[in-house]
Amino acid sequence: MSHIFDALQRSESERTGTEVSSFSLATELLQAAEEKIRTAGTNGPAVATEVDRAISDRPASDHSISDHSSADQKPSFPVDLEHCPCLTVAVPTDSRLVSIDKEDSLGAEKFRFLAVRLRHLRQSRPLKKVLITSTIPQEGKSTVAANLACTLARRKPQKTLLLEGDLRRPTLAGRFGLGRVAGLSEWFRGESTAMNIYRLESLGLWVMPAGNAPENPLELMQSGKLPALMEQLSAWFDWIVIDSPPVLPLGDTSIWARQADGILMVTRPGITEKQQLQRGLESLEKSKLLGALVNSSTNAAHSDYYQRYGPPASRGESRDSSK
Repeated sequence: MSHIFDALQRSESERTGTEVSSFSLATELLQAAEEKIRTAGTNGPAVATEVDRAISDRPASDHSISDHSSADQKPSFPVDLEHCPCLTVAVPTDSRLVSIDKEDSLGAEKFRFLAVRLRHLRQSRPLKKVLITSTIPQEGKSTVAANLACTLARRKPQKTLLLEGDLRRPTLAGRFGLGRVAGLSEWFRGESTAMNIYRLESLGLWVMPAGNAPENPLELMQSGKLPALMEQLSAWFDWIVIDSPPVLPLGDTSIWARQADGILMVTRPGITEKQQLQRGLESLEKSKLLGALVNSSTNAAHSDYYQRYGPPASRGESRDSSK
């Protein structure tokens, strides 16, 4: 065991360029304990006993190894998904959630088709955490993320989580009419012992909103808690749809992209510029890029076709450009 601590010490010293006294002390304690074991002929568990006794005999100010370990502990996740707080959905008229209030529209049909494509992709590659982003604001990435999550949630018994990763401009709670609720920001800051995951029972969907916009979103996301959080969420849910900030000019998206299995780029006619789109695509990992989709398309041919062959309720409706 002392050899393990020697290796850890060397690795940590090489990484930081400084001597790590806590590992040196731990190595000495382990070597002393192992020597006693070889002399007394005792079994393996005595190593831990001798080390624990030696550490407990030291002054409290010298317990640097315990302090070092506690700093790297993973956060705990005491939650039961079935007993998450249930929130009532009150979708505003301008929310553009066609997957909820216009299920027979062409827009809702497009999201159902997108969900089918993602399920097909998952047959040939690991795909659970889907990142929805865009090049700049106002291209509709949050609208796409919310509608896609609602559509995926209809497939039972699979569990779907809509995770709001845009801590700078939270919109998810307002989009579903949930009011002011704590979210990811509060969890990052340790202001809430709860996971801040809410169940929208009427939609069969779980959401983790961003919460109140923090002053230092990038620092919170780089605090080291995010990988452990995503690992646990992946164990709980079958689909995780991440509403990410735009790629340009923020660095937040690169952090989320490392946690995602696949990335969808949202574009919008009249908003997305070709040069910006090219820069955005170049900044993403090609192996994770699933494709790009056009938001607010007004393709008359597609709309007319759906009017003729779609469900009866959709016939005669005005074209909806909120998809």
